[in-house]
Amino acid sequence: MRTRIIDGKAIAHAIRSEIAKEVKHLSLIHGRPPALGLVMAGNRNDSALYVKHKQSACKNASIHSINHFFQQDVTQKKLLDTVEHLNNDPFIDGILVQLPLPAQINTQAILDRIHPTKDVDGLHPYNFGECGMRDRSPDLIPCTAKGIMALLYYETVKLEGKTAVIIGRSNLVGNPISMLLRKHDATIIQCHSKSINLPHYVNQADILIAACGSPHLVRGSWLKKGAVVIDVGINFLSETHHPSSLTGDVCFEEALGIASLLTPVPGGHTQAL
Repeated sequence: MRTRIIDGKAIAHAIRSEIAKEVKHLSLIHGRPPALGLVMAGNRNDSALYVKHKQSACKNASIHSINHFFQQDVTQKKLLDTVEHLNNDPFIDGILVQLPLPAQINTQAILDRIHPTKDVDGLHPYNFGECGMRDRSPDLIPCTAKGIMALLYYETVKLEGKTAVIIGRSNLVGNPISMLLRKHDATIIQCHSKSINLPHYVNQADILIAACGSPHLVRGSWLKKGAVVIDVGINFLSETHHPSSLTGDVCFEEALGIASLLTPVPGGHTQAL
């Protein structure tokens, strides 16, 4: 079987063009560009890299980003006060808290403090609940899950009646993508680190979403012939987090010739998605 590689960069370019038009329209209506309040705490190299990419994406879309960076020893009160300040600022349209936060911080309390209408990551309990309810169409959905749905949409992948296997149960990816695919009438099998006989479940997948953060976990021999494989695993094989050491959760070379559609890592699920 010939495997077609999903060109996430091309899809992202199309999405960026749409966003740029919408931003221009909103800027004309409101007399200013949209503004994002970005909060980061700590000194993780991977978080710094992700934030840099988000800042670049904002700049390219003419979105104003206002950054609030804190040291590793930041207090819970300081972060809560910062989020509350951004909530009350009428010139801030969205708030993004870069995860993970330092160990001394109650992350959920920080996310809960973000006003639901400014919660661009869709992680506030209100928005997350909307994501899971039938006959509801939430405006704010966890970004990676929304990006996966965009990939499937642009590739015209049929979801109704298909078996979708998700490896991962995080609130960032695994749980929301399970809810979104279920809304589109897919049959869901959600696996995780405690799942027994993972290859058995993976082999049932018409659509596989790998989001567990385990490099090359999924072997080609596990896959059902013709499966659509979306790999959103982000794994650095070196401590420097150099882009050349980035790899996914699926063994890409082994999936070639078995999967019908396959995302590369990097280049499959990009920042715009």
